[in-house]
Amino acid sequence: MTIGVTLSSTAYQLSIDSTVRLAREAHDAGLRSAWFGQTFSYDSPQLAAIVGREVPGLQVGTSAIPIFGRHPLLVSSQAQTAQAATGGRYHLGLALGTRHLTEDGFGIPYERPIALLREFLTALRQLVETGAADFHGELLTATTPLPAAVPGAAPPVPILVAAMGPQALRVTGELADGALPFLAGPRALADHVVPALTAAAEAAGRPAPRVVALVPGVVTSDADAVREKAAETLELYEKIPSYQRVIGLSGAERAADVAVIGDEETVAAEVRRYREAGATEVVFTATDLGGEDDRRRTWKLLGELASGS
Repeated sequence: MTIGVTLSSTAYQLSIDSTVRLAREAHDAGLRSAWFGQTFSYDSPQLAAIVGREVPGLQVGTSAIPIFGRHPLLVSSQAQTAQAATGGRYHLGLALGTRHLTEDGFGIPYERPIALLREFLTALRQLVETGAADFHGELLTATTPLPAAVPGAAPPVPILVAAMGPQALRVTGELADGALPFLAGPRALADHVVPALTAAAEAAGRPAPRVVALVPGVVTSDADAVREKAAETLELYEKIPSYQRVIGLSGAERAADVAVIGDEETVAAEVRRYREAGATEVVFTATDLGGEDDRRRTWKLLGELASGS
């Protein structure tokens, strides 16, 4: 099972140089992948391309780019460029986003997200697999009067979706390569996410989907203090219906209850639980919640687990 981390800070915005430094540290620790979120600051595919170019051998990915306010032609260009720059080590993550950020940030209505996801993925898969598209949907059009293939962008960019609800999982299983669930504990994965995703992929005649579980986690000697910090940091997700649902399906009341926090033995056991629940990959997030010493301790353990898996 592949194990990676997100490269970000819970306290401040990292510079590009600092991000590259952390990526090298992650690689040296034995971690297999580094992932980058997408907000309104850095362009995550470009940042992933820079890091992947600077740190050979490290898989890089975005988790995840909201589809509202984007177009498959432009996202394909970004993804293929990152794939070519990294020698085939880039993974594209997409998301539905939230109503608040979509309507307040872009000034566009957050309407029919599942229908848009289906059309977006249909057009995008044509683009990354063939370098061309001729898609005319109800919500978007994507055609290529000019070539859209990027030299060296092989193999085709893997497409993952931050899907957790039944409808999003169905579309993801049919049209994408896997899912990027966040705050979905082992119970939610085993009972809801993995079965729905796998059934949709099988019905569509697609290969077994990847399940890249994003997990807030820290190895620490002060679990109570770090969990309190996690409660503050993750509280915003408890106000978003999709996360409320998956937190509940995980058997938890708060987002922080899903976080993996404790000593090496505790964290290693939880990583095994995710694997047994069907996760093909685990990516730890918010590993700096307890400070730099705990982050390094966390990465050391994860690297050891990655080397032994």
